[in-house]
Parts: sequence; structure tokens; C-alpha cells
Amino acid sequence: MRNATLLETDCSGRTGAATLLDDGAGQRVRDEGTVTGDYDAMTTLDAKIAHLRRLLTDLDRVVVCFSGGVDSGYLLAEAIGVLGDRAVALTAVSPSLAPEEGTAARRLAERLGARHLLVDTVEVDDPRYAANPVNRCYFCKVEVYGRAVREAGGLGDYRVVDGFNVDDRGDYRPGRQAAKEHGVRSPLDDAGFTKADIREAARRLGLPVWNKPALACLSSRFPYGTAITPARLTQVAACERVLREHGFTVCRVRYFGERARIEVAPEEVVRFRDAALLADVTTRFRAAGFREVEVDPVGYRQGALNELALAEASPRISSRTA
Repeated sequence: MRNATLLETDCSGRTGAATLLDDGAGQRVRDEGTVTGDYDAMTTLDAKIAHLRRLLTDLDRVVVCFSGGVDSGYLLAEAIGVLGDRAVALTAVSPSLAPEEGTAARRLAERLGARHLLVDTVEVDDPRYAANPVNRCYFCKVEVYGRAVREAGGLGDYRVVDGFNVDDRGDYRPGRQAAKEHGVRSPLDDAGFTKADIREAARRLGLPVWNKPALACLSSRFPYGTAITPARLTQVAACERVLREHGFTVCRVRYFGERARIEVAPEEVVRFRDAALLADVTTRFRAAGFREVEVDPVGYRQGALNELALAEASPRISSRTA
């Protein structure tokens, strides 16, 4: 078995809708950012919030696709503030959701006083999803949005909404096609919210997730083409739990067969120079089933998995693993 390694490189609505919590709610703070398109005139966060509340009022009854993150958490809080018990949270539970994230979602929904539906989804059983193609997220969202629409229909005349926002437009998101096919609305996007807007608005409401790091589903830890199974998802979840126990709030464990590659916040990479920490992480990762453990010297950044997937195809990597 190989020891863990730290790679050394030089890679340099109502406007008057009641808020739910009192931490800074009602402050009038200017947001100097602007967005393009139809929202050029909406140069203040207050205007966007008012617009969002009007949209929610018009929707009247909503099921919020709720992961427990800041985007869907803020949308749920506003929906409850505007619609009361006509706003329902729905969380999809599957092996691709880390258990801690499911627990956090339940706690936040309870804190907000939301009716919370926990529904089991079976995207991992779909061979098209499990094969992990580049459009994997489409097959996931077909399952999740399909289930959400069915639940909404069972409640009556409810519309399904999600936390998609302006900053998500620039990402490759095959799941958006599934949203369109299922008639899912995205009020944050419609009201011109950026991610920075959402965090500030959530902070005003006193939501504990206002500064929560973004966290994609566990399936995003696998290079495209690497099969996704419940056992592998559980393995990755267990290893990320180890990192969180050591205080890493931003962390990813990338899956490369018998090798795990750790990404943490760039400023925290240096912590792995602590021999005791590195030894504990290595031992526990091996217990979870990995033979090799590497620490990315650059740290977490979006798109890193695509970089590593290209590296995996190089002759150097192939000869090393042959």
C-alpha cells in the first residue's frame, strides 16, 4: 500500500411580507452589483426581494425543491414568509445525498416551520445515470422533478420551484432541460438574484446557511464515465465525513478507483503538513476502501475534476496504474 502524499507543485412580494427571523431583517442595504437583460433597472437588493415576493404571491402555492443549501433555503424562507402553509419543502433522499446534508435540511426546515416532505428517489437505479455520462444531471433531475411534480399534484394546485439563479446560467447544467420539461419555475432567476444577492438576503433573515459553502451531490466526485454505485457513494461520503471531523468545511474526495484525491480550501492545504493529521486521514481512508490518498496542492476549485479526468488519460498515469 502507498502512503498518502501531499503533491508539491508550483501551480500557482409582497414588500411587506413578514420575515421569519430577526437577525438584521428589514435593513435597507444597497447592492452595487447589476445584472444583465431585463434586470438592469433592479440595482438594489431590496428591489429584487420585492420582485421575488410578488412572484411568489402570484404563484400562490409552491413546492420548493429544497436541498438545505443557501439558494433553496433562502427561497423556502421567503416562500413561507409570503405564502405561509401554502409553501411546502421537498427534499429528495438518495445515496447521492450525504447523510449529514439530509439532517441539515431537516433541521433548517424545522427551524423555518416548514411542512417538509422527504421523498426517496431512485436515480442511481437508472442505468443511464449510473453510467455517469456528461449529462448525468439530466437523468437525476428527471427523477427528482418528476417526483416533485407528482407530490405537488397530490397536494392540489401547487407549482414546483427551485433555487436556480442568475449565476447558474453560465454553468453547464443539463438538469435545466429537465426543469423545462416538468414546468419547474425558478423565481430567484426570474427576479435577477445572483449568488451574492442570495447570501446577503439570507444573512438579513438570519438564516444559518447564509455563508454555507456550496456543495454538489456526491455523484459529482466521480469522473465522467466512472460508474456510480450506492457503495461507492457511501465510501466517498464516509471519507468526506473524516475531513469535516478535522474541521475542513470545504472539502471534496474525488474518486479514482483505489485512489482518493482530496481537495480542501486553498488556504487550508498547508494543514496536511501536520504528520498526525495526514496519518489519521490516510488510515481512515484506507479503512473505507482506498489504497492511495493524495492531497491536491492547489486546493478546491470548480472544474477540478475535469482537469483530473484529462490527467487520468495521460500515458504517465496509465503506466503508473498498469
